[in-house]
Amino acid sequence: MKDITQKFSLLFKDPVLRQKTIVTFLIILIYRVFAFLPVPAIDLNQLRSLFASSQFLSLLDIFSGGTLINFSVMALGLTPYINASIIMQLVTMAIPQLEALTKEGEYGRFKINQYTRFLTVPLTLIQAVGIYVLLRNQNIIDTLGPIQFVSFVLTLLAGTFIIVWFGELISEFGLGNGISILIFAGIVGRIPVVLGRMVTTFNPAIFFNIIMFTAIGIGVIAAVVFINEAVRKIPVYYARRIKGNKMYQAANNYLPLKLNQAGVIPIIFAVSFVLFPQIIGNVLQYVPNTTLSGIGLFLAKSFNPSGFFYNFFYFILVVAFTFFYTIIVFNPQKISEDIQKHGGFIPGIRPGSATKSYLQKVVYKITTFGAVFLGLIAILPAIISSITGLDNLIIGGTGILIVVSVVLETFKTIDAQLVMKNYDRFTM
Repeated sequence: MKDITQKFSLLFKDPVLRQKTIVTFLIILIYRVFAFLPVPAIDLNQLRSLFASSQFLSLLDIFSGGTLINFSVMALGLTPYINASIIMQLVTMAIPQLEALTKEGEYGRFKINQYTRFLTVPLTLIQAVGIYVLLRNQNIIDTLGPIQFVSFVLTLLAGTFIIVWFGELISEFGLGNGISILIFAGIVGRIPVVLGRMVTTFNPAIFFNIIMFTAIGIGVIAAVVFINEAVRKIPVYYARRIKGNKMYQAANNYLPLKLNQAGVIPIIFAVSFVLFPQIIGNVLQYVPNTTLSGIGLFLAKSFNPSGFFYNFFYFILVVAFTFFYTIIVFNPQKISEDIQKHGGFIPGIRPGSATKSYLQKVVYKITTFGAVFLGLIAILPAIISSITGLDNLIIGGTGILIVVSVVLETFKTIDAQLVMKNYDRFTM
């Protein structure tokens, strides 16, 4: 506790970190204000009644940060941009020209981000049309004329790009990853609403279940922190070497391999994809064609947040995206070349290709454990909810994973800034 207090004290004493913190909180405040600016022509009372009766829509609202239940201009949230980012990363691995672009430093990242924004436009338009069809079928919005419909769709498109812009501002001028920070802010902003709903529907008969669920939640938080901080240390020895007129002494070091290399990104990606089947199902089940409506009804029922298919699909996606993102961020070939270039070696392993194979083997082993753990934690609340009957808490697992991971990543960013500041003072 004393260490955390000291970090906060240093955070506000340092002018650069103080400015980054103020920028981050200011953008979050503006984002939360936008969350309560509703799109015209929506019956908000009827919309809230629909959300209260649908576990899926309540889950969707949690990750939109309350923008969906208020149907603000940011109702679609960051989902289209996240989906575009996933598609771009997959395409980058498949197309050599794009893969070469990622190796061109700042310019390459700028071009990839530009292509991602271009791809976000059609994805946002498709989701905006889908939301309109769903709301019209539920009589929450009247049938719009051509001009009103275009205005409705463009408003949602503009809202998504405003959030993306906010996220980029935080990444550039604030603390941590902007997209993760905004998702974190949205989840935390909805916690009082969820707790209030639990209190109003409190049943003394399930009081023991609430205590048990709370204890499990604390255990999950502790486990997530432990896994996020767990590191496999690979020893690296450096032989004595001569460079120019200087002799460098032999040194021992280690290569830290995190159990969860990908952080919170797989969870965010998985949530964005796992919601698709039910969104499609909710739209298709009102189509006049009986075949399509049957498919839509099947998807809507099968991918209910408390159902087997939803949680199985969610588990598989978390595991798959953990491996996928680890492959992107961890390059055994480059690391083995750097170790060999600096005269280092792993005890018992030959430098070069053998080192690369060894690192791949180790990373796959620890990533398997980390990915399965994240997948189990993600679906654990659904299992506990089915046992205890606390449906309002089904969103807990994913929310805990994202909140805890973002807090840890933000603290690491602050630590890195403080260390850099102290290093600069030492070298001056």
